[in-house]
Amino acid sequence: MRPVRLLARLALAAALAVPALLSAQQAPTVVVIVRHADKAAQPANDPPLTPVGTERAAALAEFLRSARVGAVLHTPTTRTRETARPTAEMAGVTPELIPVGPAPVVAAAVREMVARHAGRTILVVGHSNTVMPWIEALGGPKRPDLCDHQYDGIYTLIIDASGTRMVEGRYGPPNPPPTAPCATMQVRP
Repeated sequence: MRPVRLLARLALAAALAVPALLSAQQAPTVVVIVRHADKAAQPANDPPLTPVGTERAAALAEFLRSARVGAVLHTPTTRTRETARPTAEMAGVTPELIPVGPAPVVAAAVREMVARHAGRTILVVGHSNTVMPWIEALGGPKRPDLCDHQYDGIYTLIIDASGTRMVEGRYGPPNPPPTAPCATMQVRP
């Protein structure tokens, strides 16, 4: 197991051990945010996952097997739904749709949806240009959007009375090679 993956698993395990020691009101909210898994090129407007993407979605469910996932949120695209499905099925929860709209409105909706599941572990599946804004909206650090070839990032936010802490790791197969320089990605204002 790669050191980053081991570190991410240990951080997630530590965050999940805390709720057992606290009452439900004091339990931290653990939000696991990922970009959808590897997508096909066609159809361009709503592509499904590739075979590697399907493998990555299964790896995500396996990664979260002991996380006691209590909610799964995803956007209404095929690729986010297919990424979320194995974890939702494993956890026995019905996925919830993140609404579509202007970025600030959607970020606020994600914040509200997470708040409804306070004290639980929540999987949130988004896109290369939504993962980082949602992390920021939940109190995490401001970071540039993901590059087009980046699919293996897993960002765990631990939200409690002391604030929001983030642990970043990797899961599933390695990323595909970049098709364009990542340096051309814009940093949001």
